[in-house]
Amino acid sequence: MTATEEGAEILALQALGWLAGDETRFSRFVALSGLDEDTLRATAGSRDTARAVMDFLLADEALLLDFCEIAQIPPKAFPAYRNRLG
Repeated sequence: MTATEEGAEILALQALGWLAGDETRFSRFVALSGLDEDTLRATAGSRDTARAVMDFLLADEALLLDFCEIAQIPPKAFPAYRNRLG
């Protein structure tokens, strides 16, 4: 996957799924993002939600490193994906 706009959207959806796979991570994301679960379901594919997911990971190095390992991308590449979303 490359740091294109489409690649960034795919990566954000993968990250959201990864967050949702762990109740603690997901609850923290929901609380800090200000999104309730119904809104999140309705807007999961939007650019705003993608940016929120990526910003959440960028704000927590441990989570970022864990996700990048799962996604098989270098952590230093993650900001380039985020930048593609504006």
